[in-house]
Amino acid sequence: MRQLQDEGRRGFLRASLTGVAGLAAASLPGAAQAAPFPGGRLQVWSCGGLAEAMQPAHAEYERRSGAAVVYTGAFAAALGKSLLGSGSTEVFAGRVLDLAKKLRAEGRMTYFKPLCFTSYVIVTPTGNPGNVRSVDDMARKGVRVAMAPEASPPGGAAVVGLLKKAGCLDAVMGNVINPGTCVQRSVEAVTTGKADAMIVELRVTRLPQFAGKLDIVEIPAGLFPPPPLTFTVGVMQEARDRALADDYVAWVTSPDGQAHFERAGFIPAISPRGQELVEKLGVKDV
Repeated sequence: MRQLQDEGRRGFLRASLTGVAGLAAASLPGAAQAAPFPGGRLQVWSCGGLAEAMQPAHAEYERRSGAAVVYTGAFAAALGKSLLGSGSTEVFAGRVLDLAKKLRAEGRMTYFKPLCFTSYVIVTPTGNPGNVRSVDDMARKGVRVAMAPEASPPGGAAVVGLLKKAGCLDAVMGNVINPGTCVQRSVEAVTTGKADAMIVELRVTRLPQFAGKLDIVEIPAGLFPPPPLTFTVGVMQEARDRALADDYVAWVTSPDGQAHFERAGFIPAISPRGQELVEKLGVKDV
């Protein structure tokens, strides 16, 4: 078992301008000459689940590039719908491969690259008092299960799909206490000991408010539902400074950029496991 820290965020729009650090760095003696895009400005949208990785990644990118990143993280489906309509951004990091492919087919996105992948785990209170060692154990009589089946996709639907694949959906649902609509609030039931176990994305375990309050039980990757696993990043047709947008995408998919996603609980696309998933799930711009 290993202790955690954790994430979450979903369903609501969240925007942050993180340009201060980059502009401050660019103002240092010699920094303007060293930075390749001094005074540049890049608009980046992503699904909200990536925010905990994106914010520190952007702070580092601003320091090295001299450009300011204007970032918005929100529900991926809402952002995708906006971009397929009249919405506009310069770089988009979205969830679900089909969305990136659709943006490409509609001529809204110039290209995309695999960014990272998510994974699912069981979380328990520290010490695992319910002795939950597998998904099947969550179906055991008397085990109190936390779940948010009505959470914004893929929060609830993905877990339901995983349990169906494991063949224990009905039994586990029978153990659910107070079915919720918010993943984070449901995780709190585990940290406070009101629930014995919950299935969440590993990234959820990295939010500071959950640090030291959860144990992790691994789930076989074969049970993961494929559609929600994939995150891509691509340059949009509206990119005003194509060189800056290209540089940003190249950096977030480089070892330095990918380290932020690994720390936030994702599987980096460039890692050996990430490369396996790229091939298995066909995360390629063709």
